[in-house]
Amino acid sequence: MSAIAGCMPRTTPAPDGILTWEMIEPLIRPKIYYDSQTALVCLENTHNMHGGTVYPTAIAEDICDHAHDAGLHVHLDGARIFNAAVALNASAASLTRRFDSVMFCLSKGLGAPVGSMLVGSREFIAKAHIGRKLLGGGMRQAGVLAAAGLIALEDTPKILDRDHENAKHLAVGLAQIKGIALDPKKVVTNILIFDVRATGRTADEICADLAKRNVLCGSTDKFSVRMVTHYDVDRAGIDRALAAIAEVLHASRLQSQGAQGAA
Repeated sequence: MSAIAGCMPRTTPAPDGILTWEMIEPLIRPKIYYDSQTALVCLENTHNMHGGTVYPTAIAEDICDHAHDAGLHVHLDGARIFNAAVALNASAASLTRRFDSVMFCLSKGLGAPVGSMLVGSREFIAKAHIGRKLLGGGMRQAGVLAAAGLIALEDTPKILDRDHENAKHLAVGLAQIKGIALDPKKVVTNILIFDVRATGRTADEICADLAKRNVLCGSTDKFSVRMVTHYDVDRAGIDRALAAIAEVLHASRLQSQGAQGAA
């Protein structure tokens, strides 16, 4: 961010990744000539690293209104904004109407092979075209990808609730496996993050063993594993993943008990 855009980010922890204006306001730099100036507020909906949490619309709009009153623009990282819309039973348009710019992915939740979209005013997009060119982001003969993107945009939102149901099914199953800490009630979209500290193994070790069983997931820190349900994951796949996780952790416990017995 600093190297490419010349910007210095100011971040702050937020419960479940949901910022409020009360958290943001103290971070705004005073208008003093010798200090860097605050120009932009960025939100993320859904919030990836907090397990797909969703911004309540009233909170997001309150931030936008106060930021605009302070002369600041507001950008939304809406990579999975359609998941948020399904979770809130609202339209993506209604969730984003107060923002100055929005990015959303045609891949990820919507299932296209590649692609993201940037939305904003005509003047903003004209500047974005220049930035894209500077960064080498132009693409030739992209019609075949655009066609896939149209299908993702027009058809996939209608079935995103299936991904959310699969994520909840996965969460309930994981919560029943010894050594895993997860509250299924907090899983509201298609991302879940669970704690494996009580297994005695690291997240990377567990993810590596699961990969050998064709279950792909990733660590978010030493003892946290992240899983995502999406267009290519069905209920049978969820059940296979649960069986694989139970098998991996059961094998780990047997190995640990055997080592203790030998000692």
